[in-house]
Amino acid sequence: MFQTLVNAWKVDDIRRRILYTLGMLVIFRLGSHIPVPGIDPKQIANILGQGQLFGFFDIISGGAFRNFTIFAMSIVPYINASIIMQLLTIAIPSLEQLAKEGEEGRKKIAQYTRYLTVVLALIQAIGMTIGLRSAVINPTFFRLTVIVITLTAGTTFLMWLGERITENGLGNGSSLIIFAGIISRIPNMIYLTHEYIKAGTSNIFGAIAFVVAELIMIVLIILATEGQRRIPVQYAKRVVGRRVYGGQSTHIPIRINMAGVIPIIFAISLLQFPQQLATFFPHSSFYNFVQKWLSTNGLIYNLLDIFLIIGFTYFYTAVIFNPQDISDNLKKYGGFIPGIRPGKPTTEYLTKVLNRIVFVGALFLAFIATMPVVLMNVTGLQLYFGGTALLIAVGVALDTMKQIEGHLIMRNYQGFLK
Repeated sequence: MFQTLVNAWKVDDIRRRILYTLGMLVIFRLGSHIPVPGIDPKQIANILGQGQLFGFFDIISGGAFRNFTIFAMSIVPYINASIIMQLLTIAIPSLEQLAKEGEEGRKKIAQYTRYLTVVLALIQAIGMTIGLRSAVINPTFFRLTVIVITLTAGTTFLMWLGERITENGLGNGSSLIIFAGIISRIPNMIYLTHEYIKAGTSNIFGAIAFVVAELIMIVLIILATEGQRRIPVQYAKRVVGRRVYGGQSTHIPIRINMAGVIPIIFAISLLQFPQQLATFFPHSSFYNFVQKWLSTNGLIYNLLDIFLIIGFTYFYTAVIFNPQDISDNLKKYGGFIPGIRPGKPTTEYLTKVLNRIVFVGALFLAFIATMPVVLMNVTGLQLYFGGTALLIAVGVALDTMKQIEGHLIMRNYQGFLK
């Protein structure tokens, strides 16, 4: 891998892309230290300790949420808008047809995604400002409006920044912004670990156990991310004039973790909604009920988390991988799975294989999501740098290295695969 980076640095075009990407990420980190006017950071820090969702937001924003800077919402609204547009593309025939129109259709969908991002960012900024109004100094209408506009503008700028990285840099821009935010929290995690040990909340053995568990999870994430079931496909030979087409063998890759981190985010958002709603009514019976039965460290919460992750994994996989479409395309172009008849038998076979692999992937995601709770209870380290953040970081790192490898192969360089 290091040799790949050395080879990449020798190529002018790749070196320029790397420097451009690093420069954009530096701008992101600088903006993460510009505070939103009229906010008391101490109040935000107190609110941050009330839920796992706030801790997760702080991780992916690179600490911008804890300090409530202009990038406090990070690029999450853009990610949500992209997911919504992906689902709508399947549900609405006109958008599905637009997605099949090539580059122009994708540009139109990208434009709709930008508009939806601004709308979602505005809604989230309003909700966040109202929900955290106790941290606003002199909460007048004008000051609240300034905070909402600042947060919305910060997310919109990050969306533009991510698109520039994708176009002129290396890797997916929005993913790299989240990756940079996660990695930037590592020094703070080391400092907090030292403070926990110093205060007697944890000990050196707990810290070592935490690091070892994180390394094991990184290995498991790599295996699950790269692991796939390859279904062989054979194309029949066709004679057109004097030329023979087809006859080659290929495969359909079905990844173990095809849904990525999306099911975990869906599950966290759904389970944390009652908790965040309860914080607005701290003296109500609803607040007491949520604290008793839906505590993030409680058994009921984690069982519901596991079931929701499994359910969302099946749902999202069904959205992005349609066995019927794969079967129809194979039949259209003269392809078939050896031993399986084209048409309905192929669809049933693909569905059967997919369900088995998705089940393994869903259990893996459930393990990754619940492991941080186990680590916090065992080691005494109340750190939110758990499996979800690792899953995002490792996935982005692998994808970026593959893109670098692709650029090197185009220029006849040897990559890390050799």
